[in-house]
Amino acid sequence: MHFLDQAKIYLKSGAGGPGAVSFRREKYIEYGGPDGGDGGRGGDIVFEAVPGLNTLIDFRYAQHFKAARGGHGMGKNRTGASAKPLVIKVPVGTQVISDDREEVLADFTEVGQRLTLLEGGMGGRGNASYKTATNRAPRQHQPGEPGEEMWVWLRLKLLADVGLVGLPNAGKSTFINAVSNARAKVGDYAFTTLVPKLGVVRHKGREFVLADIPGLIEGAADGAGIGDRFLGHIERCRVLIHLIDISGTGEQDPATAMRIVEEELEAYGEGLADKPRLVALNKLDLADEELVESFAEELIEAGAEEVFAVSGATGEGIEPLLDAVLSYLPTRTSTETNAAEVDDEDGGEPGEWSPI
Repeated sequence: MHFLDQAKIYLKSGAGGPGAVSFRREKYIEYGGPDGGDGGRGGDIVFEAVPGLNTLIDFRYAQHFKAARGGHGMGKNRTGASAKPLVIKVPVGTQVISDDREEVLADFTEVGQRLTLLEGGMGGRGNASYKTATNRAPRQHQPGEPGEEMWVWLRLKLLADVGLVGLPNAGKSTFINAVSNARAKVGDYAFTTLVPKLGVVRHKGREFVLADIPGLIEGAADGAGIGDRFLGHIERCRVLIHLIDISGTGEQDPATAMRIVEEELEAYGEGLADKPRLVALNKLDLADEELVESFAEELIEAGAEEVFAVSGATGEGIEPLLDAVLSYLPTRTSTETNAAEVDDEDGGEPGEWSPI
């Protein structure tokens, strides 16, 4: 399945049906009169968050969504049928953003969450409703209110408990394959991960979702490499795991690698630089104990609170790292409740996100 996390679509709710102009004409009925019914209500535009979707690829092939108009009013005081709402199904984590990208109109964070974004037009009045003591044969009627229309952006921010960041070729794909059910592509070259990957991690009776995003390079905030467009997928994470290649990524030592990623998180904003981070020296199988201790000391001097040494290839050191991750998780995660995440008393809501 192709991954798409942004799409622009056109929405239009249904117009109301026109009211009818009709008069009662029956044999043996001495007095007739107006009996035109009202028009039906137009269809609403409704968004619904559903399980089982993790991409917006469907909106690449269908960008226009128009609800049906209401039915016409008819004689014998018959009201036109109201149109059914047009339900647009989106993945959990989708945000609906205004055309100018200035305002978040809706944020779907729970399975089953529904929102009526545009309401259908009211049906027009038939001539029967205009009858008065002095106007016994009215011919007035209303055409029905027009529907609302607008262009909106959809942006998907995957719901994950833990985010995985690091420079390209830091071993993130190997790590997520080792700890979860993900099947991420692994290769001995940079940018093997081109789109975010999700994996469910099971550790000591707990479950949580781990998100791996493409590697960041220096200048990603300015568009270098794949850029920082995928950082939105870790904005909702409780904690970030920063993987650093102990053997050095290119010509960069671990301390420099940590600094580059931290600067890119800071440049992106949206609170990512303030999220708790667990620093892990990866590819432990390629280094000796003395080198690990030396690099760990350098990272602590550079600002890391604690440094874990792990190997995604052999699994060494992963358990203590996952133990530390559990301390940042809520009482029950979204995968454990099969619904929306349940916050701790100290957890609070995720930070607000701006599409700018």
